[in-house]
Amino acid sequence: MLACDVLNGSSKAEEQPTMFTPVNAPHRPEQNTPSAAVLLPGTPATDDAKLVRALIADEARAWREFNTRFSRLVLSTISRVTARFSGVVSQEDMREIYATFCVQLLANDKLKLRSFDPERGNKLSTWLGLLASHTAYDFLRGARREPRRAALSEAEELCSTMPDPCESALMRERAGQVSELLAHFTDKDRAFIQLYFGEGLAPETVAERLGINVKTVYSKKHKIQARLQALLADAQLAA
Repeated sequence: MLACDVLNGSSKAEEQPTMFTPVNAPHRPEQNTPSAAVLLPGTPATDDAKLVRALIADEARAWREFNTRFSRLVLSTISRVTARFSGVVSQEDMREIYATFCVQLLANDKLKLRSFDPERGNKLSTWLGLLASHTAYDFLRGARREPRRAALSEAEELCSTMPDPCESALMRERAGQVSELLAHFTDKDRAFIQLYFGEGLAPETVAERLGINVKTVYSKKHKIQARLQALLADAQLAA
């Protein structure tokens, strides 16, 4: 409980300083208890170990301290690694690398944090800087394998000769409706509709093709239009 109080910075720990062995007072006898090394304040390796244990325990105070002490270090390491690739890596990419670094610390039940061992002689800051550089290099290797992409803003200037998908679907729907309506007409009427409305031929040409006079073309046109409108109205009522 006392170690937790010290880690959390509570006043209870501050009220009992006599239970610790100060590192700058050699005339006091050292405690030989197994937890003595953990309780020694001011030792970098010990402080790093306590912080890591608190991070693994998901203590909010520890994560705030972690962010205060090491966020600039991690970001500067990422910036240093990616500085030579400024044409490829944007500020948004750097934030993504930092986010990936944080996710890796939390992944698999904080496996990377649990692997930190201060007894190997590594400072926590050095170890985190190494992880950050590895994360940045992994991102660069992945970015190199991806094809070069244009900015999204360039899509606004793109144009196509093909009809709009929505318009295509609407045209198919209308074509289906017209096919159903034309089933009510004779073969001669369908031929007239194809020439006059489909191909847009002049009345004189339609009259010549069908062997009728021009006046008949105009009258036939009005009759067909009236019948189509009536059929459409009936279809809408049925729907």
